[in-house]
Amino acid sequence: MDAIGSFLLDQVLKMQWLSGLLASALSAAGVDTSSPVGASLHFFIYDTVKIVILLTVMIFIISYVQSYFPPERSRKIMGRFRGIGGNVVGALLGTVTPFCSCSSIPIFIGFTRAGLPLGVTFSFLISSPMVDLGSLVLIMSIFGPSIAVVYTVVGLVVAIVGGAVIQRLGMENQLAPFVHGDLAEEGAPVEMSRRERLSMAASETRSTFLKVFPYVLVGVGIGALIHNWIPQDLIELMLGGNNPFAVVLATVVGAPIYADTFGAIPIAEALYLKGVGLGTVLAFMMSVTTLSLPSLTMLSRVVKPKLLVVFVGVCIVGMMASGYLFNALQPMLG
Repeated sequence: MDAIGSFLLDQVLKMQWLSGLLASALSAAGVDTSSPVGASLHFFIYDTVKIVILLTVMIFIISYVQSYFPPERSRKIMGRFRGIGGNVVGALLGTVTPFCSCSSIPIFIGFTRAGLPLGVTFSFLISSPMVDLGSLVLIMSIFGPSIAVVYTVVGLVVAIVGGAVIQRLGMENQLAPFVHGDLAEEGAPVEMSRRERLSMAASETRSTFLKVFPYVLVGVGIGALIHNWIPQDLIELMLGGNNPFAVVLATVVGAPIYADTFGAIPIAEALYLKGVGLGTVLAFMMSVTTLSLPSLTMLSRVVKPKLLVVFVGVCIVGMMASGYLFNALQPMLG
C-alpha cells in the first residue's frame, strides 16, 4: 500500500515523470537546466503543464458534481441550518465551488438576498476562494497529503469561526439595501440527462480555464523568478523562521494581490523551496486567494464599511493564527 501511495503521489499528482521528461528534452535542445535560465525555463514549463492538467481534470469533476446542486437546491439545503451548523454547511459548500474571490461575491449576494443568515453566507464567502477540492489536489501535489488535508481543515475552521463571529456581532444592518431579501420559494427542480451534465461540465471547465489561465502563467512566472533569481539569504531574512513577523508580513503583502489558488500555488511552492516556513507560505496563499483589492472593491458595494472592516479583520486574524500554527506543526507534518 505504501508503494501504491508513493506512486500516486509522485507520478500522478507531482508528475515527476513530466519533470524528468522535460529535463531530458531541454538538455537535448542544448539548454543547461542547472543554470538560472535553464532552471527557470524548466520550472515554468513543468509547473504550467502540471497545473493545467490537474486544473482541467478537477474543474470538470467538480462542475459535474455541481450539476446536482443548482443554486436553488443549495439555498434550500443551507436554509435548513442555523447557528454553527449553518456555518459548517456554508463553509463546506464553498469547498465544492471553484471560484476566485470575485466570482464568489455574486453567489454570496444571491444567498443573502434569499434570506440566509449573514454568518452562513460569510462562511461561504471565506471558504469558497480559500479552500476547494481543486486546491486540495494541487497543494497535495506540492506539499504532500498530510499538509493538504490540514490546510483544508484549518481553512474550513477559519471560515466557520469567521462566519460565526460576524453572525454573533449582529451586523445585518450593515448590508446594502438591495441585498436584503426573503427566502425564495423553491422552484421545480430541473432534471438533466447525463449528456447534459457532461456538456455543462465541459463548458464550465472551458470557461473557468480561460479565466484562470492568465493568472497561472503569471504565478508560475513569479515562482520561477523567486526560485532561480532571488537570493535565498534575502528571502530567509524577510520571511525565514528567524523573523517573528514573517507570517504577518506574508499575510499583509499577499492581501492586495489578485490571484486564485491556481496562480498563488506556484509562488507558494517557490517560497517553500527557498526555505520559507510552511505557515508563512500558506498564510500568504490564504491572503492572496481570499483578500484582494478587486474583490474588496466589489464587496464594498454590497456591505457597509463597518462590516467590510470586520470581514477583513476576521480573515487576517484567522490567516495569521493559521500561519503560526502551521509553522509550529511543520516538524510533525514533514
